Amino acid sequence: MRSGVRASTTTAVVVVVTAAFGLILGYLNKARCAVAPFDASGRSTVFDAIKDSSVCYSDIQFLWLGRDIDNHIFPYIHGAITSDGILTGGTVEYPVLSGLLMWLGAIPAHTDAQFLLTSALILGPFGLLTAWMLGRMAGWPALLWSIGPPLVMYAFHNWELPVVAAAVGAIFVMTLPMQLRHRATLASVLLAVGFCLKLYPGAFVLPLIAYVVTGGIDRSESADTIRGRWDIRGGLMVAGAAIGTVVAVNLPFAVLGYEGWRASFTFQSLRQADLTTNSIWYWGLRHAYINDRMTPEAYAAAEASFQDTVDVASPLLVFVAFALALWLGFRRAKVVGTYPWVAVSGSMLCGFMLLHKVHSPQYTLWLLPFLVLLRVPWGLVAAYLVVDLSMGVGVFKYFAALASGTDANDEEFFVLVGVWGRALLLVVLFVSFIKSEMRIPARSDPDQDPAEPRTLVQNR
Repeated sequence: MRSGVRASTTTAVVVVVTAAFGLILGYLNKARCAVAPFDASGRSTVFDAIKDSSVCYSDIQFLWLGRDIDNHIFPYIHGAITSDGILTGGTVEYPVLSGLLMWLGAIPAHTDAQFLLTSALILGPFGLLTAWMLGRMAGWPALLWSIGPPLVMYAFHNWELPVVAAAVGAIFVMTLPMQLRHRATLASVLLAVGFCLKLYPGAFVLPLIAYVVTGGIDRSESADTIRGRWDIRGGLMVAGAAIGTVVAVNLPFAVLGYEGWRASFTFQSLRQADLTTNSIWYWGLRHAYINDRMTPEAYAAAEASFQDTVDVASPLLVFVAFALALWLGFRRAKVVGTYPWVAVSGSMLCGFMLLHKVHSPQYTLWLLPFLVLLRVPWGLVAAYLVVDLSMGVGVFKYFAALASGTDANDEEFFVLVGVWGRALLLVVLFVSFIKSEMRIPARSDPDQDPAEPRTLVQNR
């Protein structure tokens, strides 16, 4: 499969324009929670009243308060975390580049509504850039990114669009007509930037290294100076570029404000698998530890034991899933002749989303590019969108019902459909991605020179 073949510019433009409409709808949806009047802190007074029942909650608006964002404190440098896990002094719970974007969005803002708007203006171009790259690489299937419900629901739920653009950008770079080491090094830098935004793209450096070490397309792209079967030096260059980028981005924060920088990682390590995490751990394993007949003392002990188990089992199983995906990639390479690094990356992401102790609804935006770029059955894609919609709407209706004290059985049903439906489909996609070919446009760009070399991402 020659994924370096480009869709027509017209196709990409259509994908971008439809994505723009999706982003506008996404902003308008969240802005329903951010209207006057505002209290003394700049919080919209209707936010707490309607954020769940009207399904307009966003982390962007919520985090206007509680992280010193409203006070325009530069992130991390003066930060810390208290003994009970409260972040202070400008530290936020995300890697440093996301923290910088949050700070930039807050500079002109004095209310949560203004913060939502300026953040949307910062994040929106990343969504359009992703649409353009997907449109050029996959053609019309990229409309899944632009017109699917996830973009409307989650584009401005959190700060996901930049990290998705970084991950897709790495794949896009690998389709450019450049020497393998050069484009892989550039791709690894983009994945490292993604790591500094939301961590998960950093895992994709491993299959990228495997792709380079094994020689790229049909094991024939290694430099002429390579001796032997493996391009070890090329793999080290890719790894070094990723590590160097992460160090270069994080080092200033670690030096100038180590406690605040470390606090963001400490916060995530302390986070528990609770009702807000939407994970199989809370809705599954927890029932093996806790029941309604327990005394308060027994309940507290069982809860602590459950959280301790998750703290060990979740990261351990995520790493097992990563190792399994990498190994299956090598097995697939023996059949098709090329290490399927994009497919393996997609499978690794499925493993992470399934087994991590937190599964926020907006993570669907991470998965969408792989559903666009890898040739999985459209019925499977549609099924995932349905169960994701069940979660994306149901979980907030469920929170609203619990807060009001009304019966929440119907809302809980939709949450369970979302949790277990996504879990089942992530297992299926984990396997399907490994075996999938890359999608290619139905036709190449008529303006492209037929003699121009077409770089390949992976074979078949």
